[in-house]
Amino acid sequence: MKLRAYQQAAVDAVYDHLRSRDDNPVAVLPTGAGKSLVLAKIASDAVGLWDGRVLILAHVKELLEQNADKVRRLCPDINVGLHSAGLKKRDINTPVLVAGIQSIYKRACDLDPFDLIIVDEAHLISKKGDGMYRQFLADCKVVNPNVRVIGLTATPFRLDSGMICSPDHFLNHICYEIGIKELIRDGYLCPLISKAGVNRADFSGVHMRAGEFVSEEVEQLAGDNELVSAACAEIVELTADRRAVLIFATSVAHGRQVIETLRDNHAIECGFVTGQTPAAERDEILGRFRGDASNELFGQEPLRYLCNVNVLTTGFDAPRVDCVVMLRPTMSPGLLYQCVGRGFRLHPAKQNCLVLDFGGNIERHGPIDQIKPKEKQSRSGQLPPGKECENCHALVACGYANCPECGQPFPPPERESHEAQASEAGVLSGEVTDTEYDVHDVVYRVHRKRDAGDEAPRCLRVDYMIGLDHWQSEFICIEHSGFAKRKAETWWRERCLDPCPDDADEALALADAGLLAAPESITVRSISGQRYDRIVHHQLSAIPNTALEEAPF
Repeated sequence: MKLRAYQQAAVDAVYDHLRSRDDNPVAVLPTGAGKSLVLAKIASDAVGLWDGRVLILAHVKELLEQNADKVRRLCPDINVGLHSAGLKKRDINTPVLVAGIQSIYKRACDLDPFDLIIVDEAHLISKKGDGMYRQFLADCKVVNPNVRVIGLTATPFRLDSGMICSPDHFLNHICYEIGIKELIRDGYLCPLISKAGVNRADFSGVHMRAGEFVSEEVEQLAGDNELVSAACAEIVELTADRRAVLIFATSVAHGRQVIETLRDNHAIECGFVTGQTPAAERDEILGRFRGDASNELFGQEPLRYLCNVNVLTTGFDAPRVDCVVMLRPTMSPGLLYQCVGRGFRLHPAKQNCLVLDFGGNIERHGPIDQIKPKEKQSRSGQLPPGKECENCHALVACGYANCPECGQPFPPPERESHEAQASEAGVLSGEVTDTEYDVHDVVYRVHRKRDAGDEAPRCLRVDYMIGLDHWQSEFICIEHSGFAKRKAETWWRERCLDPCPDDADEALALADAGLLAAPESITVRSISGQRYDRIVHHQLSAIPNTALEEAPF
């Protein structure tokens, strides 16, 4: 097995770190980039070249099997053991031991010392508390004070504590990182695309608990029958040409609604797996979804649709996945990344992976290739969020259902619960989305850049009403010079028979007099990762004929 150039670069960076520093490195590679092969190369070198002993840790059996298989294939002469209750394996004394953290975290003192510990999905190591990883690694440090720890992850951050590397943590420094877009460009990951839409369920009123949305409130909102029906109809419409559609639901009850709606309304069979699905049934469903040849041998058709609840986020390898549907919101950027990452892998039958985000997650966290943990805001000196009572005008904290001063009930938050379209946000930075809107009203005004002096040139600001409370603005540089002025003159010629004025007040007077062609629609371009949208096309009515209007009759 030959490593790709970036995989070898990751291995070399780890070795350079171990030689030059006395702390523990992390290598960051996207989902689907082949972390298993990187850790297999490091493990085989540690045993074969340096006569060391290696432990590879992971948290799900799928990763354990993948990692053990890669080491065996890369170096068949090395004895690789497995220690996992889920896999019914209890190996202990092999040169390379692949172990599930749940099965081994209390047994560090029962094992022979390790020289190197490689942690797959290293972001799961908590920076605080007494979790399984922390307890086990601390015990291993007692057994061998010189043991080194290497972390591999696609997401080097945690929702509760930010970046996983710090001087006082088990993991101290990111020694290598490669991005999603670079691997897509070089043909190693599948391109992602997203569907543009303007409405979706509104989760803004859902409360938070332990840094995540309250599950009961999310389930109540997402489980609205009309919302589920509309969402499933859109999923079916947009996935007509897709081979493997992976759906993430909010809860078991919500997932059952989804599969029943797809069955009853659209005659579509959708598989369903949860944490309670029996192992044999789960293996059969996943085999059908992957399109395993053994299933076809027994007359079972591949599943095109598979819904799950919190079980197929890591370690699930199905390269056929060409559509990921997020029917759930999350405050965790890492969870969003892991879910969408199920579509990164290449497959001969797919050209790209479609991401349908019904939870507003991409707008919440940003494009998937630019996700970073948000810095926690200090609470010191900050007032709690508040709202005003319409009856007595008292300002109270948002948590009150009724005003504590006069008893007036607060209205429930408005929800767009029956509009079930995927988010318009681009899943990758730089993704361009053009959306055409009808113009319901237009407002002209004179604008001078904020903090500019009185002598600074002014613009004609144009605000287009394109929704009930949705406006899009553009600025026509009437008083500027050079290229900006030439653009303004072109804009003006398309709308008015009179020459373009040099004064913004004069331009406003002509616009208010009705001498500009009325905009009927505009096309707005959104580029994912950029703050502002811009207008790229106007559909205009006829230019008013001022000569006819002023002619005497």
